[in-house]
Amino acid sequence: MQGRMVWPIVGLGIVGAIASAFVLWQENTRVHRLTLAAGSPTGEYYAFSQAFAEVVSRNNPQIQIEVIETDGSQNNMTLLRDNQVQLALVQSDTPVEPPARAVALLFPEMFHLMARTDSGITSVADLRGKRVALMPEGSGSYALFWPLSEHYGLTPQDMMIRPMPPVEAHAALKVGDVDALFRVITLGNPTVKELLLSDSVQLLPIDQIDALQLSLPYLDARVIPKGTYDGGQPIPAEDLPVVAVNALLLAHQELPDEVVSDLTRTLYEHRNELVNLYPKAAMIRLDTSGEDLGLPLHKGARAFYTQDQPEFIVEYAEPIGLLVSVGVLAISGLWQFRMWWLGKQKNRADTYNLEILDLIDQIHQTKSVKELNQLRQKLFDILKRVVTDLDVDRITSESFESFTFPWEIAINTIRHQEFLLRNQLGESEES
Repeated sequence: MQGRMVWPIVGLGIVGAIASAFVLWQENTRVHRLTLAAGSPTGEYYAFSQAFAEVVSRNNPQIQIEVIETDGSQNNMTLLRDNQVQLALVQSDTPVEPPARAVALLFPEMFHLMARTDSGITSVADLRGKRVALMPEGSGSYALFWPLSEHYGLTPQDMMIRPMPPVEAHAALKVGDVDALFRVITLGNPTVKELLLSDSVQLLPIDQIDALQLSLPYLDARVIPKGTYDGGQPIPAEDLPVVAVNALLLAHQELPDEVVSDLTRTLYEHRNELVNLYPKAAMIRLDTSGEDLGLPLHKGARAFYTQDQPEFIVEYAEPIGLLVSVGVLAISGLWQFRMWWLGKQKNRADTYNLEILDLIDQIHQTKSVKELNQLRQKLFDILKRVVTDLDVDRITSESFESFTFPWEIAINTIRHQEFLLRNQLGESEES
C-alpha cells in the first residue's frame, strides 16, 4: 500500500520541479518595458530620470525604461493614475492618486525666487503689481506658488502671472520681459546658474518657515549655501534661507514586486554609477528613503527596505521555490513521522491524566492530614514531570493545557479534603 502511494508523490514532485524551472526561466528571459514620467527636458527630474534609466538598463537588462517629457508633477501623477506610465517623479506636495505607491525619497528641491535687480523686489511680498514668470500649469512649481503667495497676502489679481516653459521663462527674466521668476528645483541647476551669473538677476530669501508649515506641513526649512552658483564672487553672497519639498519616485501599484525591488536595489547598490551621471544623486540616503512618505510604499520597495538580506531573498526567490517543489518528497516522509510522534505524545499525556484521576480517588479516601500531604507531593511530582516533558517536546502544548484542568481539580480536592480533616480533628479535640 505504501509503495503504491510513493510513486504518485514522486511524480508530483517532478512535475512541480519542472513547472518551477519553467517559471524561473520565463521570468529571467522576460523584458519589462516601463515608461517613466519625468518633466521638462531642462529640469532636474528629466536629468535624473535619464541617468537612472541608463544605470537600470546596465545592471538589469530585463528592465528597459523610456523617459518621457511632461509638464511636471501633477501631470506625472495623472499619467500614473491612468496607467499611461508605470513610474513617475513628483514633488512631495502633489495630491496622491490611489494607484500610486512610493518607491524612494530622492533629493530636496529648493524654492528659487529670482528677481531683476532693478525691480525693487526683495521678498515674496514685493511681487504685488509685478510681472511674475511661473512654470507651466500642471507643474509642481506652478502649484506650489499659490499657497506660498497666499501666505504673504497676495492673490492672483495682485500680480501679472505668466506661465511658460523653463527656457522661455529664463529668457524673459534675463531680457526684462518679466520682473521675477519662481521655480522649484534642486541646487546647482546649470540653467539657474547661467541666469544668476547675470548682474541683472538676484536670488531672494524665503523665510517664515515655521508660519508656512502651519498651512503647508510638507515644507522643510533649507539653506542655499553661500557660493552655490558661483564661488568667485559668491552667489548667493551669504547662506540664503529658503523652503523646500522633496522629490519622490513613485510606481503604479500593479507593477510586479520583483521589478520594483530590482529598481530600488539599483538606486542604492549602484549609486556610484548614478552619481557619475547625475552628481545630485549623492543626496539620496537609504536611511531616510523608506520612512513615511505620505503614501504607502510599494510592496517591492518595502521588501528591500525591511529585509536583512535583500540581495539573497529577492534574487533567489524563484530558486527557493524550485527547492520547495523538490522537497515535496521529503515532506511526505516527514508527515508520516510527525503523525507517529504526535500519537506518541498524546499517549504520554493521556498517561499523566490517568495518574491524576487515580490520585483524586486516593484523595477522597484519605483519613489523615499526613497522608494528604504525601498525595500533594505526588501531585507536584507529576506536574514536574509534565513540565519537563513539555520542555523536551515529549508532549505538546495542547496536551499540557488539557493536563492543567484535571491537575487543578486535584489540587482543589486536596484543599477541600484538608479542610474537612482539620475540622474533624478540631471537633474530636473539643469532645
